[in-house]
Amino acid sequence: MTTSPTLDLTGKCILITGGTGSFGKAFVSHILKAHPEVRRLVVFSRDELKQYEMAQQFPQTREGAVRYFIGDVRDGDRLKRACEGVDVIVHAAALKQVPAAEYNPMECIKTNIGGAENVISAAFACGVKCVVALSTDKAAAPINLYGATKLCSDKLFVAANNIRGSREIRLSVVRYGNVMGSRGSVVPFFLKKRREGVLPITDPRMTRFNITLAEAVQMVLHSVRHAWGGEILVPKIPSYRILDLAEAIGPQCQRPVVGIRPGEKIHEEMITESDSFYTVDLGRYYAILPPSPKWDLAEFNRAFGSVAVAPGFHYHSGNNTEWLTVEQIRQLIREHVDPSFDV
Repeated sequence: MTTSPTLDLTGKCILITGGTGSFGKAFVSHILKAHPEVRRLVVFSRDELKQYEMAQQFPQTREGAVRYFIGDVRDGDRLKRACEGVDVIVHAAALKQVPAAEYNPMECIKTNIGGAENVISAAFACGVKCVVALSTDKAAAPINLYGATKLCSDKLFVAANNIRGSREIRLSVVRYGNVMGSRGSVVPFFLKKRREGVLPITDPRMTRFNITLAEAVQMVLHSVRHAWGGEILVPKIPSYRILDLAEAIGPQCQRPVVGIRPGEKIHEEMITESDSFYTVDLGRYYAILPPSPKWDLAEFNRAFGSVAVAPGFHYHSGNNTEWLTVEQIRQLIREHVDPSFDV
């Protein structure tokens, strides 16, 4: 395969599965403001109320700029109908809550694995040019069902490049941790609990990566434009210590240690030691390359100036080289979560 050209978004139609979630709304907002060259956005999701509310939040800037499709990624036929005329799919739909996945395992498997396969089949059937799937740090050396299903999903999207035949399609994955301020994450939880004067600490050693929705959107767009097919893109982002987060949000609060929850890690992992043999440094990002790429590795490295990481390289939030201070955490909360936040 020859070098993949940069994908031009002019006149393209982009479909976002799970499009009414936190990422989907941020993605649609960014595209409408920064990329008027995109012809159409299709929001594909299950919840009619969330679609109605989103339509009020994003009034049409031009005829047909945003369209809303009710549907479930489990329903392959409906997904194929939605993908007619689509050039790019951003796959953000998933069942993400770890406890719910443990209690309802087959529901998680049907959505996160079966849904991924349906996205691939619809993309192949409808002539889609590019697919970018959102993954999670929990897919690296998974210890819970949610992480295991996302690892399977990642493998499906990477391997799909091997069976595309003569189709001009590239499928890739982006992997990042919890987005700052997203539903169910620790920042809004702590902001709520500080009103009670108590911030429960699962383990004082715990660390987490920090990424904003804006950074996640830019990362997905980078993959849309530049992925060659089969890469898992990983961002270089700072970490914070859970005790520093508690100090930033509630310095006067009590901090009882309540113990680590089932399926939870002390540090968020993005790249395991086993991944290091296939990982390159792209500068702004790392990329875990497919074991058997459909393109020339030397040509890829020349195109991006990428270099292989050292064997045994292990990227997790506890061994990071960049750390957020307490004041930096507070500023990020003001900018991305609650403008009125103060201590």
